[in-house]
Amino acid sequence: MTQNNPTFDAWLADVERFVRDEATPRENEVENMNEVPPDLVARMRELGYFGWSIPREFDGAGLTTEQLVRGAMMLSQASVAFRARVGTNTGIGSEALVADGTPDQKRRYLPRLASGELTGAFALTEPNAGSDATALATSARRDGDHYVLNGSKCFITNAPIADVFTVLARTDPSKPGAAGISAFIVERSMPGLSTSAPYDKMGQSGSPVGDVILRDCRVPAANLIGGVEGEGFRTAMKVLNKQRIHLAALCTGPAMRMLEEAVAYTMTREQFGKPIAEFQLIQALIAESQTDIFAARSMILTAARKRDAGEDVTMEASMCKMFASEMCGRVADRAVQMLGGLGYLSGNAVERFYRDVRAFRIYEGTTQIHQLNIAKITLKRAASQLEKRAGSEAACAA
Repeated sequence: MTQNNPTFDAWLADVERFVRDEATPRENEVENMNEVPPDLVARMRELGYFGWSIPREFDGAGLTTEQLVRGAMMLSQASVAFRARVGTNTGIGSEALVADGTPDQKRRYLPRLASGELTGAFALTEPNAGSDATALATSARRDGDHYVLNGSKCFITNAPIADVFTVLARTDPSKPGAAGISAFIVERSMPGLSTSAPYDKMGQSGSPVGDVILRDCRVPAANLIGGVEGEGFRTAMKVLNKQRIHLAALCTGPAMRMLEEAVAYTMTREQFGKPIAEFQLIQALIAESQTDIFAARSMILTAARKRDAGEDVTMEASMCKMFASEMCGRVADRAVQMLGGLGYLSGNAVERFYRDVRAFRIYEGTTQIHQLNIAKITLKRAASQLEKRAGSEAACAA
């Protein structure tokens, strides 16, 4: 358990110091350069941030889900670019290997992902396969001891700078939906893989996102994750269940930071002869934001502990991601309102986060997809309970 763990508490305090003393002072530099400066990337490698959830046997930190989300809430209080730079390695960029990789695949890639030598990316989304991920058209045809991949992926975080990609492709076109999908580890150096230039985006400067293009890309058969065809979608769902809890934490950190910035401002900004923090309508915005953050944090920690206990958290992961991403948007809007005109001007953390956090409600499943997912699971469980009840009543009647 994470509670009453002095070693973890000391580690988390070190993350807090990094955020306060090294990352936050350079946020405007990241925004203006549109990248995390190389010396800060090297610093995060030195601190082991790329390997937070990679097992210790592969040179990672081996954090539990609960520890991971607590670290994520802290790191994400700095510019979104910092957590995005390490987040694919310690999340979706490595989790497929952690969950389902063969021993050889884990040995070859996980230590290099944990050290930050390699940057990982997760390539699932396509122009016509986003919310309906089972509609993906990227193909993988077996050719001797290789697979030949053809297709394109879009909206892939870190694609322009990644060294290794988890690519979902259809190995059996005769099987529709999830059944014919497999997962591969594809290195940038493999013939036939290319990436686009980074997109111009509304926010999240310093976090490059782009396309992955596969044109007769030859991938060794040894890079089929798990060594078995047709298991790729199950692997992806394992990745996303954990990642959605992780992302919920990454939505909560910015909300904490924005509220902190807004509260500090309201305590010094005076109108009508007193700080605006003394006005009840400002206090209502503060109270609503604080309550939202507490609710999200509580949900996330509960879901993380359930996952660490080996329980199925498919619905909890969806609820956490949906609630935390929507919560962060509400807090961002209130924080801008508390800052007034200043909140609309560029160059301050609240304005930057306001733009950055809008994407949270879109990726890793839109809010609407999570609403459907939560309802479907609820109805399925209710139907199962009704069936059991009917069976029990029939047995009693007999």
